[in-house]
Amino acid sequence: MAQRFYVQTLGCPKNDVDSDKLVGALVADGMAETQDAADADLVVVNTCAFIEDARRESIDAILALDAQRASGSKLVVTGCMAERYGAELAAELPEVDQVAGFGQAFDITPAARDGSERPAGGPAAAPSRTLIPVSSVPLPEFDLLNLPRPKSPVPWAYVKIAEGCDRRCGFCAIPSFRGPQRSRDVASILAEVELLEAREIVLVAQDLASYGKDRPDELGAGSIVPLVDAVAAAVDRVRLLYLYPSDLTDALIDSICNSGVPYFDLSLQHVSKPLLRRMRRWGDGRRFLDRIADIRVREPDAAFRSNFIVGYPGETEADHDELLSFVEEAQLDWCGFFSYSNESGTYASDLLAAGEPSVDASLVNERLAELRELQDSITTARRDDLIGREIDVLVDAPGVARGHREAPEIDGIVHVGQTVAVGEFTTVQIVDALGPDLVAAGVDLDVLGADER
Repeated sequence: MAQRFYVQTLGCPKNDVDSDKLVGALVADGMAETQDAADADLVVVNTCAFIEDARRESIDAILALDAQRASGSKLVVTGCMAERYGAELAAELPEVDQVAGFGQAFDITPAARDGSERPAGGPAAAPSRTLIPVSSVPLPEFDLLNLPRPKSPVPWAYVKIAEGCDRRCGFCAIPSFRGPQRSRDVASILAEVELLEAREIVLVAQDLASYGKDRPDELGAGSIVPLVDAVAAAVDRVRLLYLYPSDLTDALIDSICNSGVPYFDLSLQHVSKPLLRRMRRWGDGRRFLDRIADIRVREPDAAFRSNFIVGYPGETEADHDELLSFVEEAQLDWCGFFSYSNESGTYASDLLAAGEPSVDASLVNERLAELRELQDSITTARRDDLIGREIDVLVDAPGVARGHREAPEIDGIVHVGQTVAVGEFTTVQIVDALGPDLVAAGVDLDVLGADER
């Protein structure tokens, strides 16, 4: 009987893609996937290390899976926490059998029974396990970007088109453990798109719009536009997540609008020019508003999403008021607001160490509440504006669909009739809105349940 494995994924869509690649590799090695950690011979946790809350969630998941797994199974921790904090994890978590950084093959041999294989000088492992710390290697033993992956089980799929990032934003430690940007070639991306057999492809990367800049001779003068056009020609929908605003060129805007999915996920982070410079970021609120207005002139049905950091070192009340004014004027469809997380090794962390004033946690929470309340009202109004409209939707699951305004997993949904086939496109008339969600004609509101109403 084939050995079985279980994979739990935490963090962003890019981690989802990495897990798909790991699943493909393990299946190719002759293992079988299970949805129950207690039945697995190999339990894998693909971790996130972006901010403190994500790291805490990862540790909680590791400990929970250790409690669930069968005796004699192996528990492997991989992903961002393994790469960034491998030595610490190996030292502090004797529950873990292997800490595997990016590209390291998993050790699926039976665990040692006496702890004799633990590294010299390292912490004692639990009696039935081997503790293997992450090793530092210049290149991975296998490349997650180009591993095969299984067909998508749903009508959409994320596709990672590059790894790493060349920027040095003041709050972000990702380049320190993901490395510089490495773009895939177009042919390999299109081959993966074909294998996935999805109706909608969502392109993701740490710095999506910079795709190809590291390979200008090979990839259309370093532009993402030819790739977007090629994917759009291959599938019904292509969606781009997380665009740095300075790289949102006219050509890219036209390509996105021409794809039929005018959805712009803009990585703005703030709008105060002095604060953005301390963040080592480009732009300001007026530039952002002008660009958004320009896109709406070209495509009135364009949808917008962004994220903002609250409480970055030195953020003043004036900075906060400027962000509130921007949110009110921009009328974005979707917004996320997150408290600043002090990440070691970043420019912002150095600022704090040098005496830059931090923002009191209670004040950060007040600012977050004020921004979220404002944006909730804007999102509700924009969803209400769609009542009476006909829109084209892709059915993701029985009774659940999305139009071009809704990215999978992060935005609202469209409730459709249970009889509409999953994986198909259909045109529906919107008759109601329930907060971020829309309701199509023919849906019985009583069956949606009290929680959704």
